Amino acid sequence: MTSTSRRTILTAFAAAAVTGPLLGGVAAPPAHAADDLYDSNTDLYTQLAGMEGTDFARRYRRHQYFDDSLGQSSPCNRTTVMALHGGSIETGTSELCLGIAGYRPDSLTPIQDGHGVHDYWMFEGLKSGGNSVLHVTSTHNDDHVAVSMAASSLNVLSLHGCSTTSAGGSDVVVVGGRNERFKTLLKQEFTAAGIGWRDGSEVPHLAGVSTANLCNRTMLGKGAQLEITSDLRAAMFDVNTRAGRAGSTNEDFDAFVGACRRAIATLETDPDQVIL
Repeated sequence: MTSTSRRTILTAFAAAAVTGPLLGGVAAPPAHAADDLYDSNTDLYTQLAGMEGTDFARRYRRHQYFDDSLGQSSPCNRTTVMALHGGSIETGTSELCLGIAGYRPDSLTPIQDGHGVHDYWMFEGLKSGGNSVLHVTSTHNDDHVAVSMAASSLNVLSLHGCSTTSAGGSDVVVVGGRNERFKTLLKQEFTAAGIGWRDGSEVPHLAGVSTANLCNRTMLGKGAQLEITSDLRAAMFDVNTRAGRAGSTNEDFDAFVGACRRAIATLETDPDQVIL
């Protein structure tokens, strides 16, 4: 049986704390992506100093775990859900991040579906308009909390928004990342829920296979990324505005969230999810 030791967890935490974006020998490229205004999250935070809470926000939750027993070990977090371009950048991904992590987006109360809760991290655009300028590509994300959370997780599910043109279809989700097992489970659950999908291999620019992609900077060196079309995201909310989305999720939202949560629950029973 393949397993992951607690020493590996501590090593991952140390690497994240000491090196920031350098994880597993992979550094985020110094130059910004062609369409990005900022080189990295650190660059954005520096240039927009004093604007947090007005132009952008960061939200995350790390659940507390205590192990004070000499004779037995307690469970550790396995999965983190992320929305790197939430709020009004890639609309709907914040709410999906909270839902898949196990929380109601409007009240942040836990969802009672038997699958528990997961850690989450999100960056959100709060500007009244033009939030696309806040986009920092996933391979350049060097937020220290986000990086350390990915590094100390076996799995990351990263949520993104894309256009219909980019995905090659309207109501579809592109399933990417380097964890093929995770991708298979997600695709199976999407099929069962009647949600259209395409494999990342069919849409290379949305495949999320770079080792520098935050979804793949996990303890296992692989994760999953979902690129969700604007049409599919819009259909999940009865009031598709930043103020209205959290309180107007509908059956389409529940179906998508449920599919992802079931896939994560199944993944976490696999042999490589055992932490000694």
